[in-house]
Amino acid sequence: MSSIQWVPKRTLAEVEALLTAPGQSPGDLLVLETRVIDGRVQRVYKNQWPSVREFWLGASKLYAERPYLVFETQRYTYNEVLLRSLKSAAIFRDVYGVRKGDRVGICSRNYPEYTISFWACHLLGAVAVLINAWLPMTPLIHCLTITECKLIMLDSERADRLEPEIKKLTKVSRATGVVVLESHEGKGHWKGMQPWETVVKNYKGDPSTILQNDPKIVHEDDCLIVFTSGTTGLPKGVLSTQRQFLTNAINTMVGRRRALLRRGEDIPPPSPDEPQTGILISVPFFHVTGTTSQLMSATLGGAKVALLRKWNPTQAARLIRQENLTVTGGVPSMSIDLIESELKGYPLEMLTHGGAVAAAALTSRARAAFPNTMLWVLPKSSSTSCLFNWKPYRSQGYGMTECNSIAASIAGDDYDARPTSTGLASPVTDLLIMKDGKAMPPGETGEVWIRGPNVMKGYWRDQAATDKVVTKDGWLKSGDIGVLDEEGFLYIKDRIKDIIIRGGENIDSTSVENALFMEGVMEVAAVAVPDEKLGELVAAVVSVHEAHRNKVTEKALIALARTRLPGYAVPVMIVFHPDFPHNPAGKILKGDLRTLARREWEKRGRQPIAKL
Repeated sequence: MSSIQWVPKRTLAEVEALLTAPGQSPGDLLVLETRVIDGRVQRVYKNQWPSVREFWLGASKLYAERPYLVFETQRYTYNEVLLRSLKSAAIFRDVYGVRKGDRVGICSRNYPEYTISFWACHLLGAVAVLINAWLPMTPLIHCLTITECKLIMLDSERADRLEPEIKKLTKVSRATGVVVLESHEGKGHWKGMQPWETVVKNYKGDPSTILQNDPKIVHEDDCLIVFTSGTTGLPKGVLSTQRQFLTNAINTMVGRRRALLRRGEDIPPPSPDEPQTGILISVPFFHVTGTTSQLMSATLGGAKVALLRKWNPTQAARLIRQENLTVTGGVPSMSIDLIESELKGYPLEMLTHGGAVAAAALTSRARAAFPNTMLWVLPKSSSTSCLFNWKPYRSQGYGMTECNSIAASIAGDDYDARPTSTGLASPVTDLLIMKDGKAMPPGETGEVWIRGPNVMKGYWRDQAATDKVVTKDGWLKSGDIGVLDEEGFLYIKDRIKDIIIRGGENIDSTSVENALFMEGVMEVAAVAVPDEKLGELVAAVVSVHEAHRNKVTEKALIALARTRLPGYAVPVMIVFHPDFPHNPAGKILKGDLRTLARREWEKRGRQPIAKL
């Protein structure tokens, strides 16, 4: 499955031994040990922090005077955010009765107070519940009530929407309070809610007691609830322990370290003289990309974090230049926006994107726009971010919300040799390819199963749903079709539900989508349309950049597909749609596009374009 041939200086076994050896990572974070957890022996990171509280206290002390959060006119150092988080934690405890294990719901845009509140939760050992701020009313209320948050934190937009329901909501959820962050941006007062600024101003307690009173949080205590996309029903809360959540912060360190070792190089130690990395986080904190990967990795590396109120490519480009940011990314459309912006040629060190396919086409465009940039491509629901200012490497990663982001990654020459691979499992993660209840040998496709200390504890108060995706011995069924090669490199082919079956031929939608990318194409969704004889045929919905809409035609795309795909996989129809629907994770909502395509298919009398 290799694209080019190269001879690594070290074998994979040699690399793994060095990677996890003492002295090869900051604080020996990659050193392994085995632990019995839930009755199963698991590989874990020996020196991992026992809690997010310890992680945050350590980082804020180490980087105390460095700039940390930047949002419009607001600027805070690590120490300033620590002091604010201590005061917030004291208010949570003294005013609202929040204790270890209680849940605090946060439903807001990416304000600095969001981050401060997140750290405040963990200083108490409370469970941070990160709720999708863009949800419609019914699933939004569902998320807030099912988790029974003791304290609910909203921004003014969510406060406006929830005000008519707030009395009922607080009763059902048993909340002791509802507060509004950045309340000055709204009307300033809401029934049943308090402006957070007023609460902070009126508090006269002693925040230092938060440091004095250690809640004694351990690895297996509950830590975080993040909700799934809810594309096929109400969102499910993914509950993770401290260990499960924090494992990802270490997993993000693996890809590039492996790349250096494979080339025969040594891993450079962190230097206090290194310039500070600056990262623009433009994806919501309520998604694993925003918090589990980008915020945690940025904080671990002492980076400066810049925030945007909402995505705007012009403002993003201006902020990147103004703050000398070197890392950014989000969903593929954001990467395309930056490629097309005046930022072209800027010395980015890393550009990440995920939640969709067509990595190869976007990679080449990104390289042309930002020649010195490391591009980290995240298929499906994966995420990551940057830690150190090392030489850029082309990279990919793979994971999902239920395994707290990264399960596998690849970088450097291994990526160049296998550009369609999502990499090797992390040192603490196992991968299986399963089909019909049997583990498949290398080269055979099946469902990707994941096991490790990063796999979720379960869906919040939904054991039936948990049992459907997590086996009794801890394997998470990803719902992705994939294959492992002889060396253990993983290749993702498709989502199980997105396989198109044409006359008995299984067609993975990813290959069709990649084949349709040409200049001007922004997003592609391959979907099935019905056929009486063959059962299903391939169709595609395509989004085209405004500047190229007169050049990218249906016939041109199908002609291109014929040069790249076997005949049975060539789309019978292309439907153009300007704005693809996405969930907050950046995934394309194929259900909506499938309906659109099938409606057009019926309108055309089920006739392929060649016959029209």
